[in-house]
Amino acid sequence: MKTEELDYSLPSELIAQAPAALRSDSGLLVVNRANGEFTDSRFKKIGDFLGDGDCLVLNDTRVLQARFFASRASGARLECLLLTESSPGLWQVMIKGSRKVKTGETIFLTDRHRRPFCGADVLEKGAEGKCNLKLETNAELETVLEKIGFAPLPPYIKRSDDVGTAETDRLRYQTVYACKAGAVAAPTAGLHFTDELLGQLRDKGVCLAYITLHVGAGTFRPVKTETLEEHRIERERFAIGAENAQVINSVKARGGRIIAVGTTTVRTLETVGRGSGVRPASSSTELFIKPGYDFKIVDAMITNFHLPRSTLLALVAAFAGLKNTMAAYRHAVERHYRFYSYGDAMLII
Repeated sequence: MKTEELDYSLPSELIAQAPAALRSDSGLLVVNRANGEFTDSRFKKIGDFLGDGDCLVLNDTRVLQARFFASRASGARLECLLLTESSPGLWQVMIKGSRKVKTGETIFLTDRHRRPFCGADVLEKGAEGKCNLKLETNAELETVLEKIGFAPLPPYIKRSDDVGTAETDRLRYQTVYACKAGAVAAPTAGLHFTDELLGQLRDKGVCLAYITLHVGAGTFRPVKTETLEEHRIERERFAIGAENAQVINSVKARGGRIIAVGTTTVRTLETVGRGSGVRPASSSTELFIKPGYDFKIVDAMITNFHLPRSTLLALVAAFAGLKNTMAAYRHAVERHYRFYSYGDAMLII
């Protein structure tokens, strides 16, 4: 498939720079993939489209405060993003403007108030700004990030290091059910749920199940190849326990719908799908779902509006159909829906 088929025009003012005042006040575009019809609604009314016996599957990963700042001995400031910690104090990071950073030099991490925190030796430089650092501290990862870190917002959301705004992002760039730390990007489809809304859905007979997929920075990487088939996505770690697998399998067995909340949940369910059910597993996946894929487990999905030429948009097009998807995006632009991570949502049924 040609990557250019996933192009669309988006006015910059529709890129959401902040979340809705209340999570569930976001817009909701309901797409019927069978007949191509659209319904404009609000996320707080999503229960109107779900029923007794349906199962929502949510990704309970918790986003690390993985964006931080450092300075060189010259005083030049660096913006960094933690990618992984391979062992205590040994970090792989992405440094914006890393061209001048030298292997062997020491950079100095700063806390949220721009005060010195600790040094870090640059052990190795790689492609795309990736560097391996050895931190001069014995503190645990999350302890360090609580001192120096900011929410790892995608680059299209413009932020400085203002502490007040950072506190809002720390709370809102996180689902209300996040509990297992490890992501460096949020599973954004879940950002619209409140505890109250989840309670209302349970009261209606909708059951909940959870998977964990730790979203990596590669989720924002655009497809630069001419065709989707030439693109490779980065591996991401996932887990699904026996109890949650049983919930999902029971719903499938009695004819209920499995409604995946987000593309990360879709990829996890389809990775562990076997026949008409799923199996418990803890592994990693590089499953790239694109048009032509035969879905085994997912019956409906909730997702945000994604960037052009992205693997996420390819997955949506695979599920809803390319024609329906691009028509839905044109409709969303015309109706001034808010796009991307802090934007509105789609329910595809």
